[in-house]
Amino acid sequence: MRLSVAFAALATFVSSVQATVDEWGQCGGISYSGYSQCQKGSASVTTTSTTPTWDTWSISETSYATTTWTSPSPSPTDACPNRTKFKYFGVNQSSAEFGDGIVPGILDKTYTWPSPSSIDFFLSKGMNSFRIPFMMERLAPPTTGLTGAFDSAYLQGLKTIVSYITSKGGYAAIDPHNYARYEGSVITNYAAFQTFWQHLAQEFIHDPNVIFDLNNEPYGIPATDAASLMQAGINGVRASGATQLILVEGTFWTGAGSWVSSGNAAAFIGITDPLNNFAFEMHQYLNDDGSGATPTCVSPTIGVERLAAASAWLVANGKKGVIGEMGGASNDVCIAAIKGAICHMQQQGGAWLGFFFWAAGPWWGDYFLSMEPPSGATVQRVLPEALLPYV
Repeated sequence: MRLSVAFAALATFVSSVQATVDEWGQCGGISYSGYSQCQKGSASVTTTSTTPTWDTWSISETSYATTTWTSPSPSPTDACPNRTKFKYFGVNQSSAEFGDGIVPGILDKTYTWPSPSSIDFFLSKGMNSFRIPFMMERLAPPTTGLTGAFDSAYLQGLKTIVSYITSKGGYAAIDPHNYARYEGSVITNYAAFQTFWQHLAQEFIHDPNVIFDLNNEPYGIPATDAASLMQAGINGVRASGATQLILVEGTFWTGAGSWVSSGNAAAFIGITDPLNNFAFEMHQYLNDDGSGATPTCVSPTIGVERLAAASAWLVANGKKGVIGEMGGASNDVCIAAIKGAICHMQQQGGAWLGFFFWAAGPWWGDYFLSMEPPSGATVQRVLPEALLPYV
């Protein structure tokens, strides 16, 4: 997700020299003791949820209480005919990338790892896929750079949650949530990025249910540069010997609605993979500016409208796509828009391989897009009404 509200709510540090918090900084959250004055347009989200405790080698979790469920909507077979179900259908599990700019951070204070109970909850509903955002600088410390040795504790945390997911038959998409940046600067050393991915893919080479999501939401760079970065990532993964699915993301926050107008469609048409096992990951929110910052969706049909051009491009060129992020609040308009988007995707002859809702995660508190069980704001309506009928 590209908006400040995602990180402003839940990081745990700001510079002591600031009188107010930058738009992309924190102004509240768990264990936070810094400035609490947010810039206009940002929000502070509080939480009263219990956070699971982890160490780097084992998992200690808080079990979720039983929650009352609204029955899922009837099967969409009649309302959405001729559909192909997604191979990958699930949620983002957002938490290990929290504490924006704080490196290395403190486990369970600055950031945490997803809860196994949350994974179990979604698996029990028939969902099978989880996108796991993490911070590149915590995995590849700046002292040694992108080509150096990984931080063993952070790597073990990532491997632990990934193994938990895949051991139960789920898919785990590992996502350096860095916006094509490292230490705040755009990544232009493609050889280093290739080496980073060669090393990381090697860590998961024997787990067929791992998906490699090369980098989250590049922005502020030409589409051709984003394509070059992603090509280097593909080259790195394949140089490791890994054969799993790779997800590539475009510039302008990899928006589906802007896939053609941003230049991504033209720049990415030449992306190659020797195994031809990759897909284009796009994100799409449903509010007025497509940012996901507000709970008001434009219309019940906005999801279809914003996906239409990207779908046509995928189908016309024989390509595959994945929606890596889409979110909408628990109201009738957003639910209709999400349902329409998913139905549209599943009617494209298999061009769309998957869908990940934004977002679950143990520290979201009362964030209006939270799907963290049992009481996240979108659990009671969006999950059963808009997602589960299409599983």
